[in-house]
Amino acid sequence: MKRLPISVSMISGAEAGRIGRTLESVVGWTSEIVVVLNEDVRDGTEELARQRGAQVFRESWKGYAVQKNSAQAKASQPWVLGLDADEVVSPELCQEIQALFTAPGRLEPFAAFDFPRLTMFGGRWIRHGDWYPNRGTRLWRRGRAEWGGGQVHEKLQVNGAIGKLRGNLLHYTAARIGDQLPKIITYSDEFVRDALQQHRRTSWLDLAIRPGWRFLRAYFLRLGFLDGWQGYYIAWMTAFETVTRYAKLREAQADSLKR
Repeated sequence: MKRLPISVSMISGAEAGRIGRTLESVVGWTSEIVVVLNEDVRDGTEELARQRGAQVFRESWKGYAVQKNSAQAKASQPWVLGLDADEVVSPELCQEIQALFTAPGRLEPFAAFDFPRLTMFGGRWIRHGDWYPNRGTRLWRRGRAEWGGGQVHEKLQVNGAIGKLRGNLLHYTAARIGDQLPKIITYSDEFVRDALQQHRRTSWLDLAIRPGWRFLRAYFLRLGFLDGWQGYYIAWMTAFETVTRYAKLREAQADSLKR
C-alpha cells in the first residue's frame, strides 16, 4: 500500500489498552505518526507507540486544544490526520482517503475534510441520537487549521473550505457504564472552569429546561430509541451530564460570592 503524505497527530494519556488498535489502523499508509504523551504516563503507552513507528514526545498537560496544537506543530507532512487514542480509521474511511490522493484534483478545493464518528457502547454501534453522525473535521492541510475553544469542546478552526467524507471513524469509548460515569465528573469540572473564565452566568432555566430538552432531542427527535436500551441510557446520561454541569456551575458561582 502506497504511503500518503499524511502525518497522524495524536495526544494521549495512559492508553496502553487501546492505542495499539488505533495505530494499527494507520500504519502502512500514512507517512508519519506523532504522539504527544502526558509526561506522567507509565503504563507502557510509549513503548507500544514506538513499536508501531510513532515519534513520541513527553509533555505536561496543558489542555486539549493546546496539547493538540503542540502535536500537529511537530508534523512534517503536507496533510495532518488528527486522532484520539480510542479511535480507529475504518477500512471504508481508509479507502476513501486513499481515493482522494489518487485523484489530486479532488483535494484542490479543500483545506480540510470532515467525516462521521461511529461509537461503540454497550456492545452496540450507536447510529442515532446525539452520538451519530457526530461529524468532526480531522483531516486538514498543514498550516491551514488549528485547535481552539475551551477545555471541554475544543474545535478545529479551518482556514478554507471543508469537504465531506462518508466513511466512519470508529470510536471505542468506555466499554461499560461504570467506565463512562467518571467522564461526566471530568467533563463537568472542565466545563465549570471554562464557564468561570468566560464569566458565564447560569440560571434556574438552565437546570429546568436544558436537561429535559437534551433527552427529548436525543431520544425522540434524533431517533435514539432505535438504538435499543443503549440509546435510552445515552439519552438519559446526556441529560444527567447537562444538569450536572449547570448545577456545579451554580455551586461554583455561589461559592465565589461567599469569598
